Formats: sequence, C-alpha cells, structure tokens
Amino acid sequence: MLDALGCAMVPRERLLVDDHHPAFLHPGRSILIILHDVRDRTGHAALALAALHESRDDELRVEAGDAARVVGGTLAEALAGLPRPGQADLAEELVLLERPAALAVVAEQLDHLRHLHLRDDLAPDRAAVCEEVAHVWGPFAERVDPRLGVRFAHWLRTFRRRLRTAARLEEPS
Repeated sequence: MLDALGCAMVPRERLLVDDHHPAFLHPGRSILIILHDVRDRTGHAALALAALHESRDDELRVEAGDAARVVGGTLAEALAGLPRPGQADLAEELVLLERPAALAVVAEQLDHLRHLHLRDDLAPDRAAVCEEVAHVWGPFAERVDPRLGVRFAHWLRTFRRRLRTAARLEEPS
C-alpha cells in the first residue's frame, strides 16, 4: 500500500506546484477514508487501488506500467477498468465491481466530493455532480458499506445547501 501511495504521488509532485492544491493529498486521503470508515478488513488491494485511482484529473493518473510494477498485473488491470464519474453506464459498471474495487472507487470519489468546493475548475459541473451522487454514488456507497453511505448522504445534503446559497447570492437584488 505504501508503494502504491508513493507511486500515486509522483505525478502530483511533478505537476502540482502548490502542495495545498486539493488534489495533492488525494491518494492518502482516499486510503484514510477506508481505514477510518470501513469496519471489516479490506486488505491491501482496496487500499492500493484507492491510492492509485484518479477519476477526475487525467494528468495525475498513474501510468499503467508504473501501476503494474508497484501492485502487479492483476491489480493494475483492475485499476485500468475502474469506472469514472459521468460515464453513461456508471451504475451498471459499479455494481459489477468486486469488494476491494468497490471500496476503492467509493473512497476515491468521496474524497473528491469532499473537496469539490475548493475546485474552481469543476464549478460548472457541481449541480450535475450532485445529481449523480443522489442517483448513483450515494445508493452504491450505501450498498458497499453503510458508513460510507452515511458519508455520501451528509455530503449531498451539505453541498445542495451550498448550491442553494450560491444561487441566492447570484440573484440580482
């Protein structure tokens, strides 16, 4: 797992000049979500996949060969096939995942969501992200682990409130 985390940090250290950028510590936070919120033993596969998976920032994704060297071919292949937000068949792809991969994508997505308000580059997509969470990610997270489902529900309530407040602030007086 530590090798996977180190591998995931390589593109971040190379491309992100600000170590306070929300994406910089994303791999470590994704691991921590699993360690803190999931009660059963998830094994190293879920933790390694959570560290290496990058669903939002293509330039920060780990190269397939690098992933294979660190976690082996089987996990690297699983990593390459993980579903990403916004894809048309997202719900269908999520329910086909085995538990380690399901935990990894849910933790990775939750971390991105927790920091969405800090990402101006993703601002135009925020309402659509909320709808996808309400209809796909939230129910899937609940199915994967009830505590993760609670975390998604909390995020959704909080972020919808932020969107309503922002809309009121933008209304002309």
